[in-house]
Amino acid sequence: MRRAGKAWWWAGGGLGVCLGFVALLVVGTYSAAAGLAGGVSGRGGAVGLAKGAVPALYQGLVQRWGNLCPAINPALLAAQLYQESGWNPRAVSPADARGIAQFIPGTWAGHGIDGDGDGDRDIWDPQDAIASAASYDCELAGYVKDVPGDPADNMLAAYNAGAYRVIRHGGVPPISETQNYVRIIRSLEKSFARPAGRVAPSQQAAGAITYAQEKLGTPYLWGGTGTAAQNGRFDCSGLTQAAYDSVGVQLPRVANDQYNAGPHPGRDELLPGDLVFFSDDLTNSRAIRHVGIYVGGGYMIDAPRTGAVIRFDRIDTPDYFGATRVTQEGAAALPTHLPQT
Repeated sequence: MRRAGKAWWWAGGGLGVCLGFVALLVVGTYSAAAGLAGGVSGRGGAVGLAKGAVPALYQGLVQRWGNLCPAINPALLAAQLYQESGWNPRAVSPADARGIAQFIPGTWAGHGIDGDGDGDRDIWDPQDAIASAASYDCELAGYVKDVPGDPADNMLAAYNAGAYRVIRHGGVPPISETQNYVRIIRSLEKSFARPAGRVAPSQQAAGAITYAQEKLGTPYLWGGTGTAAQNGRFDCSGLTQAAYDSVGVQLPRVANDQYNAGPHPGRDELLPGDLVFFSDDLTNSRAIRHVGIYVGGGYMIDAPRTGAVIRFDRIDTPDYFGATRVTQEGAAALPTHLPQT
């Protein structure tokens, strides 16, 4: 990942000023976490999609079909589709699950619908497949509607383990695969939803900033993850991954996957430690090509490009895409692999 930009305050006495500035921000991050944690409002009301989280090609479909029944919402449907295929309409799994919604042909035969009204049901057509995923979710929700507990949790459990098991156990069954499936989708849901209120501060942010600060001046290396063989050099997402790994949060390797590691604060709500992202396509998080760690005052620490060093850069540029407040839960929910084409 690379991004053009000019370093600031890099030489001479300016560096000392910068380091002092960051030290104050690190302390301030702890204070922010303590002061804001109790004031975060719930989602409430209609669920919107976070900016660019769903590729523009599919956003309207997800928004429309995600409101098909009360058990689902657009962010929940988006989380399922991302978990299943990573928005790849030609994905095929080892179990022969197909398309953007990963339907097995036998399931598709009984539950696929003609979402675009063109007279056919095409498992490879996102217009049919996204509609069918929502329809199938709602069908399952109807089967388990009288089961105690959260309707969406029960619906997801029925999707994974079958409605009979959910009914028999009176809720999400004690099957680790099913419990993990429910947890992962509900966690990812938060990263696809547009926040309705203040986003809770990260408890790991200060440690991640400290790690990145210690790497200032290190030469950039494309593909670098900081290994000894690479002389401790990084690219942009390698730096952010290592910074959060230093505080026990395991992020994916590439920037566009890191975008889904938590909720998305607005530009005026950024706190030190948030990941900030950049793209030439501001409608699609899958096109993100650069990431840095926000330190406050409109600046980030990043590994910008070949020939440069890890440094401070401004974030307010035309290619600024958005931000993610990394959470342990959000990072753990991200898929480690997705179906291939």
